[in-house]
Order: sequence, then structure tokens, then C-alpha cells
Amino acid sequence: MSLLAPTSFEAEQYRALRHMIEQLHRSADLSVIAISSPDAADGKTTTAINLAGTLAQAVDSRVLVIDADLRGANVAAHLGLDEHAAPGLVDAILNTRLTLESVVQTHSHLNLSAITAGRRPSAPYEVLKSPRVGELLAEARRKYDYVIVDTPPLVSVPDSRVIEKWVDGFLIVVAAHRTPRRLLEEALNLVEPAKIVGMVFNGDDRHLSRESYSSRRHRVVRNSTSRRQTAPDE
Repeated sequence: MSLLAPTSFEAEQYRALRHMIEQLHRSADLSVIAISSPDAADGKTTTAINLAGTLAQAVDSRVLVIDADLRGANVAAHLGLDEHAAPGLVDAILNTRLTLESVVQTHSHLNLSAITAGRRPSAPYEVLKSPRVGELLAEARRKYDYVIVDTPPLVSVPDSRVIEKWVDGFLIVVAAHRTPRRLLEEALNLVEPAKIVGMVFNGDDRHLSRESYSSRRHRVVRNSTSRRQTAPDE
């Protein structure tokens, strides 16, 4: 399971990210948040899980994490859930008789609910393009305070782009010192600027300014003016 020990140094940095998200929830009604990255293996799923888990530490918060990365589903494994214990997102999209409630799994030790990806579709883009996705996310918005959606990488496949209209914002996860600047720029160009909530830099050990939430492993840059902030060339 990927959730950090509550007293670990990294957990403190996720609490800083949680604070930013909670502020935006109150000031801008930010509830449905997509987590994506320019490329695979940048740490987006780990970020999604740990952010959801940190938000769920508030006992009065209702938090749902959804695995919408239908090509590389990994949320179930990270949370120690049985992928086959219940229908998943794909099943609910393709079978309108399935309700949101019927595909939600509750973690036994955490104040956290999850929807796994479900069966692997032959055409993930077409599945995610369905208006049914919007209906499910709208219902999730009504029933939960925070909905964290783990989405596919932005550049390699177009799947995340069809989800954009149904989410409030994107957190872009970047592998510091590994993701090329051109790839990050390409990813940012694929998302409406106003919907970029911020960027999470994984593995960043540089000295950071006070404008950034920082640690030896993570840096979060908030997009407060809709102007894109990018990492230096690697």
C-alpha cells in the first residue's frame, strides 16, 4: 500500500498539498480533481492515492478516489483492494443499470472510498468519451467532498482530454530532473490554463523559494494566476 506513515516527513508535504486543495475547495468550489502527468512513471498514481488519503484524515471529509487510467490501472494494487471484488468504473460506464454506489469500495482501515478501473476495455478512449462518465462524476460530486481522479498520462494518449470538461482542475505530476521541459510544455498545452491547479515535482531536492511547498522529495507549485510555471531544462 502506498499511503505514507502519518508521522513521516513526506506525509507532512502531502498535508501541505491538502491545505492548498482545502483552500481552493472553500474559495473556488474545487471538488473533482484530476491527477495526471506528461508521461508514465512520473508518480501520478502515488500522488493521487496519498493526496486522497491525506484529505481523508479529516474525519468529516468524504473522499473518493477513482481509477480512470484504463490503460494502466493501478489504484486497486496501491490500496490493497481486490480489483474483482466489485464492478469498476468501466462496468458502470458500459452498464447504466449500475449505480455509483454499486461500484464504490470502502477501505477497511481508512476513511476513504475508491472506484477501481474494472474490466479492461478494448477502446479506452471511446469508453471515457461517454457522457456516462460525466453523469458518474456529477453524482460523485454530490455525494463526496473530494473526488480524486487518477487519469492517463496527458501526452502519450488522448484519454485525459475527454475527461477535462467534467473535472474542476488538474494537478500535473512531474518527475523532477527526468521529465524533459518540452514534454512538460506539451502536456500543459493540452489542458485549459484555468484548469491547471498546480504542479507536483517528484524527487526534487533543490532549494526552493517560500512560494513553493517543498521537501526532499516533493515540490508543489500552485497556479494562482493561470500563468503556467515550468521546471528548468533538465
